[in-house]
Amino acid sequence: MTLLLSGDVDAAAAMTYNEYAQVLEAVNKATGKTYSAADLNQIDFNQEGTAMLEDGIFANAEWLAKSGNEDLAVKFIAASLKGWIYCRDNMADCVKTVLDQGPTLGEGHQTWQMNEVNKLIWPNKLGIGLMDPAAFQQTADISLKYKVITKAPDKDAYRTDLAEKAIKLLTDAKVDVNGAAFQPAVVTLSEGGKTATVAMPSMAATMAATP
Repeated sequence: MTLLLSGDVDAAAAMTYNEYAQVLEAVNKATGKTYSAADLNQIDFNQEGTAMLEDGIFANAEWLAKSGNEDLAVKFIAASLKGWIYCRDNMADCVKTVLDQGPTLGEGHQTWQMNEVNKLIWPNKLGIGLMDPAAFQQTADISLKYKVITKAPDKDAYRTDLAEKAIKLLTDAKVDVNGAAFQPAVVTLSEGGKTATVAMPSMAATMAATP
């Protein structure tokens, strides 16, 4: 983003939860204020049909084949998903946990990141952690077209049975794996990402209902 902000490049790829925020935290020399979405020409890969999946959970097939390891994998997946669910419902607490471990990026930036990642996950019709077949196929097609892979993946390219078992563990424990009622907060960044103004949806609803 440094090259984009300095004008050395005309366009740059950015994640909505990270690099995009870095731009919004920078001061626009033309206005003396931080950048806003209106200052930028944005191309959404999801709308263009060029978005690709990332950040999966991977395991060695030989390891999974050993006795007891599939059960261990299911518990690991369930614990990981439960963590993301907790961060959906307790955004500020998760931001604090991250800052306690690494304060390099400011509280404002991390709050933006948590909110944007939640928006990518929720609501989730399939259930968190389950592969979206259409998204996988789009990723595979693009990868094959541009020779990232040399042949189309077969039916064994991914599996969902372990995630399904993990989701069952969570649903049996009355954990909401779909987040149908999720509404994101509105996060307004400050210069440098040190702080942010956060308007939670419940607060907005309360204010709207007040005469």
